Amino acid sequence: METVTEGKWDGLPVKLNDGILQTLAELNFTHMTPVQSACIPLFMNNKDVAAEAVTGSGKTLAFVIPVLEILLKREQKLKKMQVGALIVTPTRELAIQISEVVGGFLRRFPQFSQILLIGGSNPAEDVEKLKTHGLNTILGFLPKQRRTGLFSATQTQELEKLVRAGLRNPVRITVKEKGVAASSVQKTPARLCNYYMVCRAEEKFNTMVAFLRQHKHEKQLVFFSTCACVEYFGRALELLVKNVPVHCIHGKMKHKRNKIFSEFRKLKSGILVCTDVMARGIDIPEVNWVLQYDPPSNASAFVHRCGRTARIGHQGSALVFLLPMEESYVNFLSINQKCPLQKMSPVKDVVDVLPKLKAAALSDRAVYERGMRAFVSHIQAYAKHECSLIFRVKDLDFAALARGFALLRMPRMPELKGKTFPSFVEEAVDTDAIRYKDKNREKQRQKQLAEQRDREATRPAPPRKSFVRNKAWSKQKSKKDRKRKMAAKRKQDEDSDVDEADMNELLNDTRLLKRLKKGKISEEDFEKHLTAGAEEDV
Repeated sequence: METVTEGKWDGLPVKLNDGILQTLAELNFTHMTPVQSACIPLFMNNKDVAAEAVTGSGKTLAFVIPVLEILLKREQKLKKMQVGALIVTPTRELAIQISEVVGGFLRRFPQFSQILLIGGSNPAEDVEKLKTHGLNTILGFLPKQRRTGLFSATQTQELEKLVRAGLRNPVRITVKEKGVAASSVQKTPARLCNYYMVCRAEEKFNTMVAFLRQHKHEKQLVFFSTCACVEYFGRALELLVKNVPVHCIHGKMKHKRNKIFSEFRKLKSGILVCTDVMARGIDIPEVNWVLQYDPPSNASAFVHRCGRTARIGHQGSALVFLLPMEESYVNFLSINQKCPLQKMSPVKDVVDVLPKLKAAALSDRAVYERGMRAFVSHIQAYAKHECSLIFRVKDLDFAALARGFALLRMPRMPELKGKTFPSFVEEAVDTDAIRYKDKNREKQRQKQLAEQRDREATRPAPPRKSFVRNKAWSKQKSKKDRKRKMAAKRKQDEDSDVDEADMNELLNDTRLLKRLKKGKISEEDFEKHLTAGAEEDV
């Protein structure tokens, strides 16, 4: 481990409280990191701060310490039920983690107490509510006289809007790591080895299993894009990677997530299969590898995923699996996110584990259904990728993808309607006859089937209705979605056209990337166009 430091705590231009210094000594934080030495004095001198620093650079202490110092130096003590500080995080795991850090300091300051408030709803629903109502809803309830800080590994367009709305003349801090050139804006830690591997769809899961087996004595995070994929492949890894603890976390698990997260943090080695709910800010000790079965829906999330390893001076590695048609995403990341990747040589001794997964589906209906749901959700997520000129559903080889998911048959879904798949051989089995291994669940299913047969036998024939062709699942528009989008459009027309500008910017960047790959423009021209676009935005 290489320690990244920026001087001792007593080197700050403002003296820290003795209780804070004693707690830092107990935690063995003898030196500051660059983001801490830059932000703490500014906060304590009543400046708003917008800080960008790579993942694992010590951002939590950069705001926890000045918050405590400001509260300790108040001339008037906080009244009963008065809130001295509010810390807002994107996930419950990060909220729990920060709460633990704050709690460590408050042991020396009994005059203060903290409360942890976390929701139990689906994160996707929360995101939709925020899109509808805006983060300004929270800001509207806060006092105008306040100190505000915003800390992130990436500064996106959305965060920039938040800075403008919530911070007053903020000091902008961008912290680069030592060893990184001054002209570089690389957004991943310098000690992170970032790789990619190109695999055919039917070989991707086999390759991942082989890799995990060869690194079973290490601590690894495996990211999937959907909850259904985590459920399916996570259970599959429990079956296929022996003598290794495998845990699963996704947004729909709600209260179980806390216990699972806590258990995995304590492990010396093991596998955590998760969605992007674990991508931001989470500090899990000594993660050796971050694997991405598929890229996230947006490029900034890619940086956050990788940042779960190589934290606070540790070495770490990350690997993303790409289909051959997706390899241009590597250049896109290098230019769009300043996140360079190296190509990894193929994994050796890959064994075909898909027959075992098929056998599991034949013997347990729960496995069969999880596989079908995972396949459908994967296609839906793929259709929503922001880099749609690279990740195109129409380019997918559905048959190869279904083989890679070890499906017994192709699901009945509108995206596949009218298509034939001669290269996919369905299993010669009546899938309706596959039983649940759980006897109670199977008993309930048989009861429901009997009730359904009885209803159909006694039900009169319904009048014929005109047939309305279904849209593809990935293109369906519910009434609620239409209302939300219409409201968002009205708000956009009233306020600004930022959302449209964001989309145009992304499309322009992708078009430029394609021209660069075809040799129609040089790298210098590409950089000029990209820089010119950024300057216009400013």
